[in-house]
Amino acid sequence: MVELIVEMIFAVLVIALDVVIVMHLLRGAPYLPTHRESVAKMIELAQVRPADKMVDLGSGDGRIVIAFAKQGIEAHGYEVNPLLVWWSRKNIQRAGLDGRAFIHRQSFWRADFSSYSIVTIFGITHIMKGLEKKLQKELAPGARVISNAFRFPNWKLNEKKGAVMLFELTDNG
Repeated sequence: MVELIVEMIFAVLVIALDVVIVMHLLRGAPYLPTHRESVAKMIELAQVRPADKMVDLGSGDGRIVIAFAKQGIEAHGYEVNPLLVWWSRKNIQRAGLDGRAFIHRQSFWRADFSSYSIVTIFGITHIMKGLEKKLQKELAPGARVISNAFRFPNWKLNEKKGAVMLFELTDNG
């Protein structure tokens, strides 16, 4: 019972801090955990290969980063909320994935994604056009971008499972 109360208090603090951060930055989405079923669909659509390296944009509690790291690849997440960064790193330690899963406390808008072959995002409509341009510029052809619920405005959809969408980059998007 005490553990449940602590988790609820932590969740309220995370959401409150997240609202302040998102309202200040106005370039992201508020924290909303991705359902486990959606995470499984992301992994399925990604068709993970041993040489892959993935990144989750707005990584929240780290569940997607952890799930991909459990597939045997290097996985990274970018998150601006310091409580979520702390929580994610704790979750990575509990999962025994230190050295394979990493959370960066930084806006993904300032990061370079050229070394990644898989990108996941649970964004929000107003960022998708700008993010599409950034990823098109930085990712190599063949990179897989997986979005939960929000479409990229100009990219051709390769496959969809429920609300989870796969976009595979070509030279011209």
